[in-house]
Amino acid sequence: MRGKAALLGIALMVLCAAVIGNVTAQLPEESTDNLIHVSGTGKVTTTPDQAVIVFAVETENTDVATAQQQNAQRMDAVVNALKNAGIPEKDIRTAAYNIIPVTESDSKGLTNARVKYYRVINTLEVTLNDVDRAGEIVDLAVENGANRVNRFSFTLSDAKQQEFRSEALTAAVAQARGDADVVAAAIGKTIVDVKEVNVGSNYVPLAYDSRYSGMEMVAGSAVPTPLEVGEIDVTATVSITYVIS
Repeated sequence: MRGKAALLGIALMVLCAAVIGNVTAQLPEESTDNLIHVSGTGKVTTTPDQAVIVFAVETENTDVATAQQQNAQRMDAVVNALKNAGIPEKDIRTAAYNIIPVTESDSKGLTNARVKYYRVINTLEVTLNDVDRAGEIVDLAVENGANRVNRFSFTLSDAKQQEFRSEALTAAVAQARGDADVVAAAIGKTIVDVKEVNVGSNYVPLAYDSRYSGMEMVAGSAVPTPLEVGEIDVTATVSITYVIS
């Protein structure tokens, strides 16, 4: 019995050796090309063609239903005024709606469960395709019931973003090639091909005018709200690997 077990063990060892002997590792072939790795950045400076303004109507009342009703009336007036001013309905959207119970604090600053009043905040986001009207639209919204301007920014429309990103990418590639040519010439080589190209992630530029952000606005100002458009930079990056000989 022991002899049979020993023979079986020897047979298994021979079989395992045969299997292992047939396994080969496939290592990736290393490139024999001579390579140069460079990166480039392109920048295009332009004027924004779109503005995004975020208004809010904020009301307070000891009765939550009354606070909601007052808020709804004022926001309806704001939206109707914007539409009458030629702002398309698709460019007006509700960004947030909050009902906040404001509780009392005792003499030690500790908050108890008793609600003093309710604060209702309805936030509206408006997109303008005519940036020159930004100040006018702020004033119009305030005159009709908006009492907060939470944020406004200048940016590019989708079409302009693509147009100027293409220009920036072209400039980035030109910069990368220029650097590669200089390096290759310095070491006595010539670029003969492109091995690999990686394009950086998209960048959507925004220019903020923060002088009035988060401020409570009062209707009836004799001076129009000044919002300066300015300029923004559209940038793009590339990484390119060139083959040299």
